[in-house]
Parts: sequence; C-alpha cells; structure tokens
Amino acid sequence: MNKKNFRVGKALMLTFILNLLFGVSAFSQLQEPVKWSFKANRINDTIAELQFITKIDATWHLYSQKLPPDGPLPTVFKFDKNKGFLLLGKVAESKPLEEYDEMFEMKVSYFAMQAVFVQKVKILSNQPVKITGEIDYQACDNKSCISDTKVFSFDLAGSKTLIAQVTANKSDTAQVKTSDSVVTAQADSTATTAAVDNSKPIDDGKTPLWLFFILAFGAGLIAILTPCVFPMIPMTVSYFMKSGSNGKIQASIYGFSIIAIYTLFGTLVAVLFGAEFSNWISTHWIPNVLFFLIFVIFGASFFGYFEITMPNWLVNKSVSAEDKGGTIGTVFMAFTLVLVSFSCTGPIVGTILVESVGGQILKPIIGMLGFSLAFAIPFTLFALFPQWLNKLPKSGGWLNTVKVVLGFIELAFALKFLNIPDQTYHWGILDREIYLGFWIVIFTMMGFYLLGKIKFPHDSDYPVVRSFPRLMLIIATFTFVIYLIPGLWGAPLKGISGWLPPMETQDFDVTAIVRDNSGSGGTESKGNIAETPKYLNTALKLPHGLKGYFDYDEALKASKVLNKPVFVDFTGHGCTNCREMENRVWSDPQVLKRLRENFVIAALYVDDKVIEMPKDEWYTNKAGREVKLLGKKNAEIQIDKFGQNAQPFYVILDGDGNSLVTPHAYDLDIASYVKFLDDGVAAFNKKKDLK
Repeated sequence: MNKKNFRVGKALMLTFILNLLFGVSAFSQLQEPVKWSFKANRINDTIAELQFITKIDATWHLYSQKLPPDGPLPTVFKFDKNKGFLLLGKVAESKPLEEYDEMFEMKVSYFAMQAVFVQKVKILSNQPVKITGEIDYQACDNKSCISDTKVFSFDLAGSKTLIAQVTANKSDTAQVKTSDSVVTAQADSTATTAAVDNSKPIDDGKTPLWLFFILAFGAGLIAILTPCVFPMIPMTVSYFMKSGSNGKIQASIYGFSIIAIYTLFGTLVAVLFGAEFSNWISTHWIPNVLFFLIFVIFGASFFGYFEITMPNWLVNKSVSAEDKGGTIGTVFMAFTLVLVSFSCTGPIVGTILVESVGGQILKPIIGMLGFSLAFAIPFTLFALFPQWLNKLPKSGGWLNTVKVVLGFIELAFALKFLNIPDQTYHWGILDREIYLGFWIVIFTMMGFYLLGKIKFPHDSDYPVVRSFPRLMLIIATFTFVIYLIPGLWGAPLKGISGWLPPMETQDFDVTAIVRDNSGSGGTESKGNIAETPKYLNTALKLPHGLKGYFDYDEALKASKVLNKPVFVDFTGHGCTNCREMENRVWSDPQVLKRLRENFVIAALYVDDKVIEMPKDEWYTNKAGREVKLLGKKNAEIQIDKFGQNAQPFYVILDGDGNSLVTPHAYDLDIASYVKFLDDGVAAFNKKKDLK
C-alpha cells in the first residue's frame, strides 16, 4: 500500500471512529434535571430535621408527593428501618404549583426551579445514628420524562440523654409502615409546609412566549380592521399632516404612546395577578366559569347586541387634555384612541389577557406589547407616509363583518374554559361529542353568516359574495366544519386534539368498537405473541389494541421463537410525551401496521411502583439494594444497557439483546419514525441472512 492510500485509509478509519463515538455519546448521556442535596439541623438533643433540597433545571418540573391516583408518579421517600430513630409526622414539602394536565385529565401539583422537603425525626439512641433510604421521583419537560431513585444518608450524633423507652404518644409519632426493609413516609393533606415558597413563575408549557407574541401581534392587526378603529386612521393622519414639519415627530410619539399605554396595562395585570393567581385560575372552577361567561359576553358584544364602552367622563377628560398641545397633547390623543376604540378592542385585549394570566408573569406584558405594536404601526406609518392613504380600502359593512366573525370565534374559545372545570370536577357537561357539536353549530352559522343568510343588528345588506377574501373564508369555514364532523364518531382530529375533551369521554367511538370486536387489534397482531405474557391483567397496557410483552427477557425469548426483531418501548404511566407519541405517531396507519406485523413489542414501564416480580427474579443491584419491582428493573435495563434514563425511548433489538439501529426518542415526524422501524427490520433480516 502506498503512502497516499495509507493516509486516505487512516483518515477514513479516524472518521469512522469519531462518528461512532459521537453517535454513541448522543444516546449515552444520562440526564439529571433534578439535583439533590441533603442537610440535617439539630433542633434539640433528641429532635432533628432532615432537609432534602432540590435544584430543578429550567423547563423541567418535579412532581409533588400529593397527586391523585392514575396520574404522574409522586415523589416518595423511603427510610431504611433503624431502631435508632423514629419518624415524626410525614415529609413536609414547599408549596407546589398546580395545573390541569390535559393528558392525565386531572389537576397535578409540581415544582419548578427548586423544592425543599423536610422530615423530622426523634433520636432514640445515645450512640451515633445513620439514617439512610431512597427517594423515588419523576421529572418531566416538554419532550421527555425521567423516573429515578436517589439514595440518601444522614449521620447524626446520638442523644446525650439516654432514652430507655419509646413512648407511644400518637401526637408525637408518625403512622409508620413497618416491613423487613423500609419505612415509607408520604405527605398527606395535613402535612405542614416548609418555609420555602416554590411559586417562581414558569411558562404554562403550551404556548412559548415568542409564539404568544406573534399571536398577540396578529390580534392587533385584526383589531385595526374593526369599525371602531379603521375609520380613525385617516382622521388621525390628517391631524398630524396639519402640524407641518413637526407632524412626523408627533406621529412617532403617538405610536410609542399607544404601545406604552397597552404595555403598562399588561404590566399591571402581571403585577396584580402573578404566578400564584395564574395557577389558581388554571384549575379552579370559579375563574374558569367566569372566563366562559366573559367570552360569551364578548361574543354578544361583537354581534352588536350591546357595546362595551368606557365611561363618558373618562373619555371627555382625555379629549380635553388633548388641547394642551405638544407631547402631552399627543399622549392624551393616543389615550383617547384607546378609550374610544374599546368597544371593539376590549374583547380582543380581554382575550389576550385571559390567556396570559394562566402563564408566566411576563406573558401579559408580552401579549400587550405584541398587540399594541401591531395596533400602533398603521397610525405611525400612514402619518409618516400620507400618500399611502389612497391605497386604503373604503370603510363599509365589511368592517362589521370582521366584528361578527370575531364574535363566533369568541364563542368557540369560551368552551375551552368551561371544559377545564368540567374535566377537573367530573361534571360531565362537555363530553367530547357535545363539545364538537357546539363547534360544528358555531362554525356552520359563521359560514352561513358570511354567505349572507344570517344578519345581526349592525349588518348591511350583501346579497352576493363580492370579494375573493370573503369567498376563501367561506370555503375555509365549511371545510373546517366538515373536518370536525367525523370527530362525532371517534376520529382523533389530531390538529385540534389539544382543544378537545379527552377521547375517553366519547360515548360512541367507531374505532374502538371495530377494534374490540376484531380481537383487540386484528388477527395479524397475534403473530407478535409466542406465549401468554406475564403481567397481562395488570395496569400495564399497550395502545391501539397492540399485543406484546411487559418483561424484557420474555420479549427476547419470543423474538427467537417468532424470528422477529424486538421493538422496545421504554415508557411510563406518568410520561405525557409517551402518550403523545402513541396518539400522534403510533396511531398513523403506516406505523401501526409495522408494529403489528413486524415486531415483538416490549413495553417496559420504568415508573411502576406496584408490580413485583416473582420472588425467584429478585436481585441485588450495583448499589447493593434488593430489586423487587418490575419498574425498577426496567429502569436499570435502560440505564445499564443503553445509557439513557429519559422516556419515551425506543430501541430495536435482536433476540440476543443486541441493538440493530440507532435508538429513537421523542419525535413527531412520522416519516422519520417509519424509517426507524424499516431500518430495524432490514438490519434484523440482514443479520439473519448472515447466520
């Protein structure tokens, strides 16, 4: 081999090694979004306070100890049995945030940025006492969830006063669950709260601030097209044109004043209704029913049944202040615009603020900044370039049409706020098909209104559809109605699924009926099963009628019998993104067909804290602790074999447990997921042919 070929070969080999290393490292970094530290404070000779302090990475949250059943996994503290101490009461925790979780259909409590847990103990020995145990917890962000266990240890000096006997004073001791190995302490509703307040503002996780800004900006542009605002543009511009050379400066001040007024309003809302209020309104029935009624009132106002206006005395005072002239007069002129146009802009501004108070403290400010920026730009630009006025469309009945269309949209949005307490408190008012029925009626009426078949108090006659934009809006409206109709029979309607009640509230679901009457997934899925799976009649489930296993070793064994690759799904009961992948990706016919026909499926729940393995399968892990729970075993398999601890996480293996392709994580790209599955099958077949 000559030197040139040697150098080329060496370079290729180096490139291959680097790619291999980087490829492995991309899927081998264990995530630790929650950092734990421990501190013990001695209150007196016999009483100590154990502090469990967490720092939580941005965008992540740690779940509270106090959660409803069938939801995310709570934080659980387990203390190893030791005669040298006694637990006093339950583990107290700092104040959590609360939010309605649409995926779990319940209100959940969680911590962001930090949390402190406190357990008081009584020392029962004059010798040094070592307190050990572990914490089971779950943390999630908007892409993945992590279920983990943290081992803790405290070294405490013994009591100087020899304790000869432990008194059984119920007010001084906890209800202790005794077993051969652990004492579990969980908080209840009477647990005292630690001194740390965890009410730091966070985003609601649904609408990023940049997107909310864009939506608010769009709302500002729509507000300009209302009959209270649009006619004022030429009036305002003509005023500044009369001011001569100073007019452009005054126009700029006018625009900045509009932005300042609305942004100041948003700041006041943020200060008055901070994070604590936002978490209350996101779950409690009173504010949500109130918002529902407010949106209905906004809709009625847009329809023209009445007007929401500012008091006349306030408008008159602002108008009189305009006579002062100069900068102050221009500022009051902007304030007058805000007041006079309130009958049209008020419902839009109110909608933005109602949406924003359910999020972080910056959201009202960002919302008003976006709205006011769009609202102020036309007034400023037309004042700077008055010749553009000639290109503006003339005022007319189309302005009232904009208001009425907004009224229909307000009614549709109102149902969202009624849906939240309906699900949280199980009222059963808005089942999925009833909710869809309302939307179908609302948007059908909107379509007929645009066709001129329905009229409201301030509408002018329009016997024909005279404009192309109106025609396109009619087509879009009726297309949306047709899209909604199959949802009455169980169609998933993925594009708007976040707005709808959960599928479980649907009384008539054709997909489920067909699946249930065809053997829970069709006869082809029976080819995934070699023998009856363990843990079949438990809380462990596979979606869409799929059949498979919940034990790693059992799935590998079935792979050899059926001569199919193993599709391993590291999942969890409390993993919302796992459910999203199942609902939005697995439900796709291309994906579902491949999962049913080409793989042995292993759904490994890493967060299950109930199901015990058969006693002959118990083992001692690397930390020297006995593993009895199936969930703990699955979590250790994911970490030890694949270097990952986040879910969802998907791996394709052969019957010997060897990985066939690069693992896959949270990714809503269906084409990418199909390729992942096909590559796994191809790699399995290629390896099989080589044997």
